[in-house]
Amino acid sequence: MQLPLIHIEDIDIKLTIGQCMLNVLFVRSGYFKGSVPRHSHSLGSYEIHYIPCGQGTLITSDRQYQVRPGTLYVTGPDVAHEQIPHPLDPMAEYCIFFELLPREASTTANQAVARQDALLSELLLSTPFWIGQDSEQLMGLFALLAEEVAAARLGYHTNVTRLLEIIITRVLRQYPSSQPTLPPAPLKTLDDKRLLTIERCFLHQYATITLKLLAEQLGLSIRQTERAVYKQYGLTFTDKKLQARMGAAARLLTSTDLSVTQVAAQVGFATLAQFSRTFKTFYGLSATQYRAGQQISAEHYD
Repeated sequence: MQLPLIHIEDIDIKLTIGQCMLNVLFVRSGYFKGSVPRHSHSLGSYEIHYIPCGQGTLITSDRQYQVRPGTLYVTGPDVAHEQIPHPLDPMAEYCIFFELLPREASTTANQAVARQDALLSELLLSTPFWIGQDSEQLMGLFALLAEEVAAARLGYHTNVTRLLEIIITRVLRQYPSSQPTLPPAPLKTLDDKRLLTIERCFLHQYATITLKLLAEQLGLSIRQTERAVYKQYGLTFTDKKLQARMGAAARLLTSTDLSVTQVAAQVGFATLAQFSRTFKTFYGLSATQYRAGQQISAEHYD
């Protein structure tokens, strides 16, 4: 199938879902050209992933999940995850990334509506990770969303906002089929572009980024940048960078034939000895032991 393309990033979309205010930072669709390294989102940030075609593997902190057409999963604050497409049938996805904004509780005279709003909000806030097969016909809604974005006709911003409200509500409706797996995380706020810059930095520039370089990209002082990173992740810059580098190293060890020395260099370590010490401290295993025990083999795709 040909996936309709969506790319919304510079449009101001804020939604009300139940008693929560959602600030949508981007909506995209596309095919996986390679694995997405292990990463986690900042406090108050969520990604909705819908797989319309293809297959692969989703790896979270403690489990592997086989992904196939119709798979829907949501990764919330501090949920470490990576996505590995099948080499012969790589998956595509629609992805919605949003952050929660502080909002005063609304009041309504309709108690039934108030109870439903409260339940939707509770489902979102109490479930940092959820996965299942879509039962709400989201494919058609995403296709309609792509059509609105591509045509950009009169009133499309309103229609896109309403479609996103429907999609996210239909995602949350499916949560009762799976119990929350992780505790909720506190809210935070940060300028949209700065939040995306920080997320991308640790996802793609983990080997080379420094606090000074990140501060320059954000247009903040070093002290402000350190505070911003801690506010987003509950980690110092140094600890978050280490987490990103170790996540990337683990992915390379289990999904490529690179030598341990090559992996060390690719994730930014000057010497093999330094990498080996750091990796063993972080995972409790040597890189060689980790590869032997965690190698993703072809049968995982059977």
